[in-house]
Amino acid sequence: MNRPLLLATLLAIFTAALHAFGGTLQIEGPLLHSNMPQEVSLMLFACWHFVTVALTLTAIALGLAARKPNTKSMATVTLISCLWLSFGTIFILIDVLYAGPHMLLQLPQWILLLPVGLLGLWGVSKANHQQRTPLPTNI
Repeated sequence: MNRPLLLATLLAIFTAALHAFGGTLQIEGPLLHSNMPQEVSLMLFACWHFVTVALTLTAIALGLAARKPNTKSMATVTLISCLWLSFGTIFILIDVLYAGPHMLLQLPQWILLLPVGLLGLWGVSKANHQQRTPLPTNI
């Protein structure tokens, strides 16, 4: 079992659940009852659910890779880690560029997104190191 990937998985599951159950309640009403044209609000609501699916499926993929790390699964974990790091970076950039540093704590999603990406890359590094290190033959 790859422990950094297990931690990434657990944090990713928590984040996906928080997004799906907690976040949807905060977004759905204001978004669907806004003065925006209906096609715009429905498109944004669909995008919200795209994110839910992406977070959930990547959490599952991280969990599968944590159980049986191999070269193919580590390539997948690298991609997933880059996605989560990109998602977190987007929040930071939007917070800072459009509102200022004070917004970092008002939109703190980056606090959950970045660690999943970093833990994933750590898990890949650990798996790659273990694949290169031969086991002692005198056991």
